[in-house]
Amino acid sequence: MSTTFQITDVAAQARTGRLVTPHAEIETPVFMPVGTVGSVKGVPQDILEELGAQIILGNTYHLYLRPGVETVRQMGGLHRFMSWDRAILTDSGGFQVFSLSELRKLNEDGVTFRSHLDGSSHFFSPESAMEAQISLGADIIMAFDECTEYPADLARVRTSMEMTARWAARSKKYFEAHKSEVPWGEVSGFEFQVSGGPSTRSSTPDTRNLAAELRSAGQPRAAVPTKGAQRPKGLLLREHATQALFGIVQGGMDRELRRESAERTVEIGFPGYAIGGLSVGEPRALTREIVESTLEYLPKDKPRYLMGVGNPEEIVEYSGLGVDMMDCVQPTRAARHGLLFTSEGKISIKQARYAQDPEPLDPNCGCRVCQRYSRGYLRHLFASNEILAQVLNTIHNLSFYLDTMRRVRHSILLGEESRSLSGIWSQPNVRRPRIQA
Repeated sequence: MSTTFQITDVAAQARTGRLVTPHAEIETPVFMPVGTVGSVKGVPQDILEELGAQIILGNTYHLYLRPGVETVRQMGGLHRFMSWDRAILTDSGGFQVFSLSELRKLNEDGVTFRSHLDGSSHFFSPESAMEAQISLGADIIMAFDECTEYPADLARVRTSMEMTARWAARSKKYFEAHKSEVPWGEVSGFEFQVSGGPSTRSSTPDTRNLAAELRSAGQPRAAVPTKGAQRPKGLLLREHATQALFGIVQGGMDRELRRESAERTVEIGFPGYAIGGLSVGEPRALTREIVESTLEYLPKDKPRYLMGVGNPEEIVEYSGLGVDMMDCVQPTRAARHGLLFTSEGKISIKQARYAQDPEPLDPNCGCRVCQRYSRGYLRHLFASNEILAQVLNTIHNLSFYLDTMRRVRHSILLGEESRSLSGIWSQPNVRRPRIQA
């Protein structure tokens, strides 16, 4: 079994759905925290679970360079390596290679590039990118593509788009021939299943209590153990579970090339489709124009993933257009620089005016940071260059993003169309009850 997708509710163009992957069932629209090297910076996996992260993103380029794909495979795949039982998506590394413009050479076969770590030479092709992602063992993997810089002339964009289309076909061909080679395995005495999926062993009372506790706390439906409450070191998936390979639409900022790319990618046939090559320096209004026009040509019954885009206003806006999946480094990167997102607007916690502020960071937030710490203390930590400042800031920002997406799903469930962040946060708080330490 591979990934399946079912739309559950619709409000105008927005929709909610269930995306079932080998490791978890995901409620969409979903925001995916970025865990580039198998780690969401500064946040342990158990806290990500508490925050309600359903799926995280890893990057093939970075994991390929360090610790190396073979190391991850020998450790049983990325899930076991990083002790994460929920879903993972890996991108192909195409965007990272694109960002190494002065360290890469591209031709029809693939891309030769130099490592940003030590300058060593490497080569990525559609086939080797698929081989790497199969070895990493994420639930969803991405076709190898070329991202076009901005601005770029029309001839350059067309050449790049056509290359991406040919690489997509090669990616799929390799994947179909090798998709059974994932490193997923079994540890004796344990079995994991997707909520609602078949299990060959009956649940013990302890397991049922654990599942009930997770769901009563408002956690998304996810993989839960069917024997014992101890966390295993491996996962046993449903029989014949395989990864899902998504195609990527390119075409720069030209609507006609985006249409052609979408149609060619859909013709190849994938279980999901991504819109790539945005947030590369173009104005936000142009980003929205390209997203909205490209969505017209993507199948309505398949998940639609907008890559690398999403401040809080944007994830609300694009969910309203019918995007199902988004990722962005902004919540974690901004947190490390003291920029925090709240229901009352952005806060730069480094400012002196917060030095003696006894109030919580966001009075409408139920995360562990806002429930415990004052703005004054968070400002002190940041001013003192304490590592804890980055950790707490990141936890809050991720909580805000995940809460925002939870509110978006709730609005769609109620049949409401919400296109603005203020509209989402004016609604009653639908956050899960706070988990006590």
